[in-house]
Amino acid sequence: MDTLILAASSSVPPLGFLGWIIIGGLAGWIGSKIMGTDAQMGIVANIVVGIIGGFLGGLILGLIFDVGSGGWIFSFITCLIGACIFLWIAKLFLGKKS
Repeated sequence: MDTLILAASSSVPPLGFLGWIIIGGLAGWIGSKIMGTDAQMGIVANIVVGIIGGFLGGLILGLIFDVGSGGWIFSFITCLIGACIFLWIAKLFLGKKS
């Protein structure tokens, strides 16, 4: 029984560097669409916003919920929430540009 549980918990592959780039880029791009900042951002900015959003979202969700590794989908949602929060904070400090 313990072997089955161990095999099931190890079936979710860890995210590598490339995985974080892909998830961060997608989350940053969708977050910029949601927050209305996509016109000012390029692909590199979307990736950076998504990765920063992943750290911010992980910190916030980690404080609110007892979260662990949830795989690709949970990581994407965490990055997306964090990216939206990061862009919202950036808009507060930088002001809204037309």
